[in-house]
Amino acid sequence: MLGKLFGGGTPKSSTPEGVRLYAIGDVHGCADLLRSLLDMIAADAGDKPARLVFLGDYVDRGPDSKGVLDLLLAIRKTRPDTIYLKGNHEQAMLDFLERPHLNEEWLHWGGDKTIESYGVANIWTRSPEDVARDLSKQLPRAHRHFLNELTLFEVIGDYAFVHAGFKPGVPLATQVEEDCLWIRSAFHNARPDERPDKVVVHGHHPVKKPLDAGWRIDVDTGAVWSDALTAVVLEGTTRRFLSTGKF
Repeated sequence: MLGKLFGGGTPKSSTPEGVRLYAIGDVHGCADLLRSLLDMIAADAGDKPARLVFLGDYVDRGPDSKGVLDLLLAIRKTRPDTIYLKGNHEQAMLDFLERPHLNEEWLHWGGDKTIESYGVANIWTRSPEDVARDLSKQLPRAHRHFLNELTLFEVIGDYAFVHAGFKPGVPLATQVEEDCLWIRSAFHNARPDERPDKVVVHGHHPVKKPLDAGWRIDVDTGAVWSDALTAVVLEGTTRRFLSTGKF
């Protein structure tokens, strides 16, 4: 699909001088869409230095979670300053591998598609323990290491990047993992006096088109259902969106 740019105005918040950021929303196993978006980012950036920020939820639901992680690891070799944040689906995958009998629900969240992408079959006719054992055998060591080292949030300039959001009224330094990975309405509906002093860039909550609400930016455009994988482009005081979808 052709990409589309969306103007976001000129808010007071800004990136560090000379830094162009591309923050990419939830990929969810859509390796082909990620390749397409990366091509668009490369064309958009040209010769200008650019830094990538991935907002989590790389696995589940889509057909090629393994391919997505392979691609992210390849990016790290050529772009060592890339930021990879943890999503709730990565944590759910790790929880299943560690205690499959207590975390079988992950299979129903799209984890079955992730497991199949690693070549493990007959998921629904075997015990969670058997499935987790086979997945562990098929999971490359580099993939497991990557999942274990994902970070919760990152602050760059006047922006804070996180998968889901932050608990209202709580300083960033004391935010807990559960909120960073799972929070929705409490964050979205935070009163102005409870909001962080940074503009929050996040995914986790699918929207029909990318949302710039001023104090927060949501770039999860439901790629696995919409074919729209989206990045927000932040440079200086400008904001715009780059997407594989049409809005």
